Amino acid sequence: MPADAAEVAATLVAARRDGLRVKPVGSGHSFTPVALTDGVQIRLDRLTGILDVDVDPATGRGLATVAAGTPMHAFNAELARHGLGLATMGDIAVQTVSGAVATGTHGTGREVAGLAAQVAALEIALPDGSLVRCSADREPDLFQAARLGLGALGVVTTLTFRVEPAFRLHAVDERGSLTEILDRFDEYAAGEHVDVHWLPFTDAVQLKRNRRTTEPARPLGRFRAWWEGDVLENLGVGLVQRVTRAVPRWTAPVNRAAGGLISRRDYVDAAPAVFTSIRRVRFHEMEYALPRSVAVAALRELRRITDEGPWRVAFPVQVRLAPADDVWLSTAYGRDTVYVACHAYPRTDYQGWFAAAESLFVAYGGRPHWGKLHTRDLAYLREVYPRVDEFRAVRDRVDPDRLMANGYLHRVLGP
Repeated sequence: MPADAAEVAATLVAARRDGLRVKPVGSGHSFTPVALTDGVQIRLDRLTGILDVDVDPATGRGLATVAAGTPMHAFNAELARHGLGLATMGDIAVQTVSGAVATGTHGTGREVAGLAAQVAALEIALPDGSLVRCSADREPDLFQAARLGLGALGVVTTLTFRVEPAFRLHAVDERGSLTEILDRFDEYAAGEHVDVHWLPFTDAVQLKRNRRTTEPARPLGRFRAWWEGDVLENLGVGLVQRVTRAVPRWTAPVNRAAGGLISRRDYVDAAPAVFTSIRRVRFHEMEYALPRSVAVAALRELRRITDEGPWRVAFPVQVRLAPADDVWLSTAYGRDTVYVACHAYPRTDYQGWFAAAESLFVAYGGRPHWGKLHTRDLAYLREVYPRVDEFRAVRDRVDPDRLMANGYLHRVLGP
């Protein structure tokens, strides 16, 4: 565990000398083997904390530079102490900032794209041991590639994010109808932040809608937050999964009963407290980014093949939205996007369902999340990522000997 960027660079030089490959690893949240290596694995646990804040006093907007190993929850807390925040974030806060950015972590929002699109500059230790600071104006091709770099170009040591004054969200969570949402998708998608969790074999969804507000904070009470967060959304979901794994034929009635327990919540809290949640139930996950123009048709088809298939997966399917961005390997590059995430409890018969869902998503031009399960390779990814060969050209330039390579990168980026 290097203590600073210079030690990271020295580790790369030593590994090259010894003929070993290198991969950085964050919190280990990814479902793919993107961080695995048969050589040296670099943990960045000692590279933490905000290093610099530069804010325009007139607007409150500016830049915050953070060490790459900082967990997202710690970064959010430190930003809050400066009266600042990120425009949006993913719903998991245990990832390191560098791991979240490198694999394309995103949230849900009408106007704000994923974390990589919020990066204004970064420092990276390249495979030859050099430390390079890059941005849109300085080493622009390296910047475009490295802000969602899959750990394929070197080891990112710092990230500079665009930040803004901290804000609160008015959150409304309630039971909804999948049929109604699909019938009136454009109306629902016009919300500022919309997150849908569909219970398979039912019409029930948990519909989460968040919008910015200047209202005073009105957080959930301590008991209700514990009951609905720890008990219902973690222990309850875990119980449903264990029961349906033991008796698969009960999946539909158990999910219908679970749908009836979805209650309405209306509260106002700081953005990180609303955007992020604690997940204690383990699961497998596959997520695809679909063009928004085909999302309704794809979701209707996903519902049909789930209902008619032999699989009995009880875990909710999550649907989120994001605008187009310009990050080369972003799942939302160049197109407004709807994310569909399929989850399954460990040791359940989910592989066939994932395969059927993936075939469906591929037929609609979907892009797989880099950190979640999928079977796509470079031949397919070239079809859906117009800048992938430009990324590969940067990789050829900075890592011609493939010091940062592993089996996963060989599959998705080629040799």
